[in-house]
Amino acid sequence: MKKIIAILMLLALALTAASLAEEGDLLSRIQERGKLVIATEGNWQPWTYHDENDVLTGFDVELGKLIAQGLGVEAEFQETDWDAILAGVDSGRFDIACNGVGYTEERAEKYSFSTPYLYTEIVLVVRGDNEDIHSVDDLAGRVTANTASSTYASIAEGYGATVTPVNTLLETIMLVEQGRVEATLNAKGSIDDYLTEHPDANIKIVETLKQGEPVAYPVRKGEDTATLVAAIDDILEAAREDGTLAGLSEAFFGVDLTQGE
Repeated sequence: MKKIIAILMLLALALTAASLAEEGDLLSRIQERGKLVIATEGNWQPWTYHDENDVLTGFDVELGKLIAQGLGVEAEFQETDWDAILAGVDSGRFDIACNGVGYTEERAEKYSFSTPYLYTEIVLVVRGDNEDIHSVDDLAGRVTANTASSTYASIAEGYGATVTPVNTLLETIMLVEQGRVEATLNAKGSIDDYLTEHPDANIKIVETLKQGEPVAYPVRKGEDTATLVAAIDDILEAAREDGTLAGLSEAFFGVDLTQGE
């Protein structure tokens, strides 16, 4: 009987070892399958959007392609709503998210982040004729529009606002212009880009809330993801040193946002 138990234990250990070997770390699995699965919204210009030919592009899209190339694989972008992006990374549905994800200490408890690759400015936007809101201190008791679980929504709620959830920047601007919400917080680059394309838009920036919010790539936290994060960091550092990162920032945002404050 003891011999049978010992054999069964050895068999169980062998199966466990085989399973672990088959799984490997996440970077190995990505390279074996030959593609990096990237989550993105596809509707947040200039980060990730469709151009006039309906081709997916944007700062994060082009940088995501560069990361995939550096890993020796193809980039496979899967477009989804913001609320599904981080959950999808956590579940393993996506390998990384390329969607202007702001680094926060709270998120860092759940996800492993690359080194920051961009530093955004956050602006407070109201309707053009709004004379009641001049800063975030005026948001108490007001209604704002933002994607749920975003850093912008958290900031607005922190100042006492009630957040109406939205899915796209276009929907956000529409609600502000219609007076259905009183304000929104968003990335300055996205608002500037929108105003460039829609100079008659009935909105205005009343405050730059924060400069230099770090943006980084989230990866599922775990021992098997450390090599992927390290590889992404190496690719980002090379892109920073040879000017590629700054060049992409200037191409999509009109300014180099890669250096922080």
